[in-house]
Amino acid sequence: MSQKDPCQKQACEIQKCLQANNYVESKCEAVLQEMRKCCARYPKGRSICCSGFEKEEREREKFKAASKGIPPPPQ
Repeated sequence: MSQKDPCQKQACEIQKCLQANNYVESKCEAVLQEMRKCCARYPKGRSICCSGFEKEEREREKFKAASKGIPPPPQ
């Protein structure tokens, strides 16, 4: 018997919001932020619904690290 995903409710809210707003993500920032908060509360891998948000966070961290080592473009 599997446990209920702790962030499933937020994932469903995202789907409802996106459907109601013709999949315009910017109109669903509040529910996306709630999902991020939920995912931050649980260890990685605990919520299958958070897998995309965990990947997004890894990409953001990679970009930050890379941008620190790159000098600004000449003007």
